[in-house]
Amino acid sequence: MINVHLVDTDSKAQVKCFIEFPFELYADCPQWVPPFRSDIRVMMNRDKHPLYERSDADFLVAERDGKTVGQMAVFEHKPFNAYHKKNQAQFTLFDCVNDQEAANALFEAGFAWARNRGLSRVVGPKGFCSFDGYGILIDGFEYRQMMTMVPYNFDYYPALMEGAGFVKEVDFISFHLVQENLHLTEKAAEVARRVQERGYMRIKDFTSKRDLKRYLEEFGDLYNATFINNWEYYPLSKKEIQFLLDSLIAVIDPRLVKFIMKNDRIIGFILAFPDLSPQLQRAKGRLTPWALVDLLVGLKRAKSVALNGAAVLPEYYGSGGNALLYSEIEKTIKDYGFEHAEMIQIADTAVQMRKDMAALGAEPYKTYRVYGREI
Repeated sequence: MINVHLVDTDSKAQVKCFIEFPFELYADCPQWVPPFRSDIRVMMNRDKHPLYERSDADFLVAERDGKTVGQMAVFEHKPFNAYHKKNQAQFTLFDCVNDQEAANALFEAGFAWARNRGLSRVVGPKGFCSFDGYGILIDGFEYRQMMTMVPYNFDYYPALMEGAGFVKEVDFISFHLVQENLHLTEKAAEVARRVQERGYMRIKDFTSKRDLKRYLEEFGDLYNATFINNWEYYPLSKKEIQFLLDSLIAVIDPRLVKFIMKNDRIIGFILAFPDLSPQLQRAKGRLTPWALVDLLVGLKRAKSVALNGAAVLPEYYGSGGNALLYSEIEKTIKDYGFEHAEMIQIADTAVQMRKDMAALGAEPYKTYRVYGREI
């Protein structure tokens, strides 16, 4: 018999059990990259994570004979619902053994949680904030997870979702670029050259975090405006923006941040991150002094890079902004000697950007599905 209960987030023992379950489940999986335990602990802390400023969440655990067999977080994202006029709950941190009964029990508890709040639909996986990554991996199981920017799961997960009555909401595709195959079209290269030559747009580079910090408040406002047409968009609060910026500045190499400027206004950006997946796997979810040294060395030696943020304000996309964006992506990859790059999670509804990726020589190689179900 399956028993499902809420985690008491004030109980250190229960929080620890929730955090440890994925480490046990994926212990022998070479593709899985563990999160830092402290990051999950912050998600479960109602005083620290900005989600709780305007929304609410609970954490569910399914047990059989006293042993955890599945778990997830379920939450009502009130700003998203208000902006999109939705009446839905969302879930994230879903993990489960290959057992449909366990998955069904877990989701039924989640459905009950949502109904008790007057909600009529459940959608996910979708994280607490924009950098958490989306969906269940449905294609590309053989490839290693790109750090913790995207999820990883076993190949039986899609069947568990569909067995619980979920259907596709939206797919996100990650693209793989090989430096030797990377090529900007002559037309795009010429457009990028002209807009800079004429002073219409320019690239702002950074050499230090101190320099970058002076632009962070404006970048936060730009982040809110850039993704306004995206499926996952909702207006971030000041606290949420600050949370993202604090997380960003802690891990970013400022040399891999590029802002597209028109006059003195930021109208686009590229955020690139050296791939530290091997170092994160060796850290095993703990930021020890040895793990920190390993990460710092990895920053200098990485041969792969994640592009997890590349966008231009919609009004500048067709007037040279997109060409300049892709020109800088090519330049970043080649100038820093990265042999591989991964463009993180482009929605299947972003038709033009997917075409642009193909034109650059990128190939789709991982697909993530966000599921939905009426309840």
